[in-house]
Amino acid sequence: MAIFAKSNVPQFSMDVYQNEYLPEGGREVNAIVTVTATGGGTVGSAIAAPVYTAGGRPSAAVAIMVDCSGSMDYPPTKMRNARDATAAAVDTLRDGTHFAVIGGTHVAQEVYPGGGRLAVADAATREQAKRALRRLSAGGGTAIGTWLRLADRLLSSADVTIRHGILLTDGRNEHESPEDLRAALEACAGRFTCDARGVGTDWEVKEVTGIASALLGTADIVADPAGLAADFTRMMETAMGKEVADVALRVWTPVGTTIRYVKQVAPTMADLTGRRAEAGPRAGDYPTGSWGDESRDYHLCVEVPAAGLGQEMLAARVSLVVPQPDGSVHNLGAQGLVRAVWTDDMAASTSINPQVAHYTGQAELAQAIQQGLDLRKAGDFDGATAKLGRAVQLANVSGNADTAKLLAKVVDVVDAATGTVRLKTRVAEADEMTLETRSTKTVRVKK
Repeated sequence: MAIFAKSNVPQFSMDVYQNEYLPEGGREVNAIVTVTATGGGTVGSAIAAPVYTAGGRPSAAVAIMVDCSGSMDYPPTKMRNARDATAAAVDTLRDGTHFAVIGGTHVAQEVYPGGGRLAVADAATREQAKRALRRLSAGGGTAIGTWLRLADRLLSSADVTIRHGILLTDGRNEHESPEDLRAALEACAGRFTCDARGVGTDWEVKEVTGIASALLGTADIVADPAGLAADFTRMMETAMGKEVADVALRVWTPVGTTIRYVKQVAPTMADLTGRRAEAGPRAGDYPTGSWGDESRDYHLCVEVPAAGLGQEMLAARVSLVVPQPDGSVHNLGAQGLVRAVWTDDMAASTSINPQVAHYTGQAELAQAIQQGLDLRKAGDFDGATAKLGRAVQLANVSGNADTAKLLAKVVDVVDAATGTVRLKTRVAEADEMTLETRSTKTVRVKK
């Protein structure tokens, strides 16, 4: 389904997977909605022609936030690798992209270009930025909310369609209150997306993943600072592949129908339910961020009014829109229908759709890992063994090999099929943090 005349803008399609049949009295309808964007920019093409919208504006603005607190000097290789990684990210910028580098301590400082503005990427500004990076040094505290607010001010100064941040930290957010960080995230949500990375093992997983979740980005650990340059390059390549910003999943439901939740379930878990923005009678928009060539899955659960056998209804209509500043919307052309049909055929009404069953298991897997690690930290080793054993079992059933490997670094697996495990007596902190940080990554249904 074509959306714009421009050939470098993705075309969106939508598929709905569900069992629409309900037993007499049944009221809960579940569906997996797969959204796919194809035909956009090619991720990974660093030296590509600049991408502009029909109005001729640059396509993107990026702010790179680098932790420069005192702990970045322990060991000194951490700061050096952070400088090198930021330089690699700058080299990956497309010509025409607006960008800035921010040094983060207990205050936020403009490293490049300065003066409350953004630079425009070309050969000269890339070299200037890399020279400015050499002056970065470690010293001071950590107040991440101030970094995000400065990034927001800089990014909002550019007349662009894609606004993105990359944030690196090595420590806990100790120089501002949790309320300050939460307020900063609320102020920035919907204004730009942000990928967050923790380097080393002295940072707080829930802080970094919370930043990425609030700003619709990715979170990960880079335990060895030597891996920063490759990770920053990948992140920037992905950012450069984004073509459509502020895409919302619009869900319309008929009178008497209640939306219980809307969750992204692939490639990572993210609950969008509380982020609904009302969009007219019985419709709401759920933000999904920016898109390039990619595919994502969403789990929609609605409660419908009771109906008699043989009756059927449209339980929800799902579409993709881009809300405009003037209050109008641009419809991206993809649509999916979620149905409910009441039947006395027990085989039909009790069958669970494979996609729905799979992602229900993936959600339980993420929860079991989080609960198991929390119990382990609290000293409840029996409870931790039970939860992590269940996680091993779920990873095995779903074919989530990456998560299974991470679990095997925290527990000794006796029998994956039954979830029989023993907690390891010694676990490397990096292994535990990697498992926690990546617990929400999912795999799709095995074909």
